[in-house]
Amino acid sequence: MRYLALLRAKQPTTPVPPELMAAIAKLGEEATNSGSLLDTGGLAPSAAGARVTVTGGDLTVTDGPFAEAKEVISYALYEVRAKEEVVEWTSRFMKAHRDLWPGWEGDADILKVYGPEDFPLPE
Repeated sequence: MRYLALLRAKQPTTPVPPELMAAIAKLGEEATNSGSLLDTGGLAPSAAGARVTVTGGDLTVTDGPFAEAKEVISYALYEVRAKEEVVEWTSRFMKAHRDLWPGWEGDADILKVYGPEDFPLPE
């Protein structure tokens, strides 16, 4: 099963500690070597993005930034046997931020990525 973890954060004004970057790299290597981590990436601030909305039949495009207190700053795509595995990987990632970057606050959404197996063709 594939899962997407989206990280939202309100980052402190202090620079990212080198110890955190090292912990992230180590965790990423471990998750990749286990076969669980398929892809990761940082995301630009919403000021560089746009939102496309359909409401009442109307399509609207709005340029960022968006008013959310926390920005979606990165993602990780996992291939795991059960949701509990991706929750464990994501929890370890979040704990590293909590422990190594004082004042950092964030949350992660874990979403199942549907595949063809989720929509079998009728026989």
